[in-house]
Amino acid sequence: MLPWSTWIPVERGALAASVAVPRDARGVVIFAHGSGSSRTSPRNVFVADLLQRASIGTVLVDLLTPEEESIDRRTAHLRFDIALLAHRLRQITEWALEEPKLRGLRLGYFGASTGAAAALVAAAARPDVVAAVVSRGGRPDLAGTALQHVLAPVLFLVGERDTAVLELNRKAMAELPEGTERQLDVVAGATHLFEEPGTLEEVARRAGDWFAGHLALTEPPPGAGRSGAQSA
Repeated sequence: MLPWSTWIPVERGALAASVAVPRDARGVVIFAHGSGSSRTSPRNVFVADLLQRASIGTVLVDLLTPEEESIDRRTAHLRFDIALLAHRLRQITEWALEEPKLRGLRLGYFGASTGAAAALVAAAARPDVVAAVVSRGGRPDLAGTALQHVLAPVLFLVGERDTAVLELNRKAMAELPEGTERQLDVVAGATHLFEEPGTLEEVARRAGDWFAGHLALTEPPPGAGRSGAQSA
């Protein structure tokens, strides 16, 4: 496995990304970081490393351009623009479908905090492509009515002591369409950031099991690698 860095073109610039694909990859997971974070989030990097060891490729990517990040550091506004973040995630997905080193691999999303809402909105928009979603300490309630259109299997991971977010996740689960596979895993002793010993390892293990079970299919989803996909 040779990780590489790249820039993914979008309408107002480009997004920095770090990509790693094991030789025997069973799928690839695109990470959507939470508010005020980036592709270098130590928690997401940790989870990505364990996914790679489980033969799952990863795309750690900024959802804002460098110019937008500069604005957001002053205003803290763009980090909560779920529509924008979901749009960016869809653009990253189109890039992944056309990237030769990823072509043919089934795609999943791993969303943290507000990134989980963006992941669910993007998954609702591309049910033919997104094969699984994992939400870590997420705010799925911010996905709004898009929850009613999510068809991909969703795993909600929430800390036992993150009581407010836990309740929001329970309510969001109920908004998913009938027939959509869903699961809520409560990580014992964990708070919102999973800083307690062993809790982030548990998140990575459960996420890895979820993705391994839903991405490792012999046929790619409809639309994967299609010639008409846009690159930006």
